[in-house]
Amino acid sequence: MSNDAPVWAYERAVVRPYDPRWAVRARMECQQLTDLLAPWLIDGVEHVGSTAVPGLAAKPIVDLMASVTDLDTVVDQASERLVSDGWCYVSPELDRRPWRRFFVKPDSSGQRREAHLHLIQAGHQRWTEQLRFRDALRRDGRLAQRYEDLKRRLAEQSGHDREAYTEGKAEFVASVLGKHDHFGSSH
Repeated sequence: MSNDAPVWAYERAVVRPYDPRWAVRARMECQQLTDLLAPWLIDGVEHVGSTAVPGLAAKPIVDLMASVTDLDTVVDQASERLVSDGWCYVSPELDRRPWRRFFVKPDSSGQRREAHLHLIQAGHQRWTEQLRFRDALRRDGRLAQRYEDLKRRLAEQSGHDREAYTEGKAEFVASVLGKHDHFGSSH
């Protein structure tokens, strides 16, 4: 990233105890995004990731996923709406995850991330995988605890490197999904 990258781009990954306000924020953001993205939505907006699992410690960033008609069309046509609502677009060249288009909503100070928006092409397997992983953690408290323990270790070891933190979770996520291939995500 260039020197003019926002402060939140370098925010350390810190795992916090579960906070029920995450679900409240997610509901509000989901409703707002449903309105903003209505012309392009297919399967709606979902709260995913660790903040969507009651009781699970997480980075205090609400992950939202929207199923849309076409990624680049939505970016071209809806970016102005999203930016007006406080979202910052992260280009695919920086994001390096071609299966999505990514937006970050920083807090009012601009120092920390409050929410992530993952735009996903309708029908893409990633949509189903994110929901399956979230739901598996919601159903199985022991599995959720194992994931929390892993995230705490990774935050200690590589919280300064968000990519390494994310990569460190990939094998666990893939095992939960019963997959043997790589699953780099932002859970």
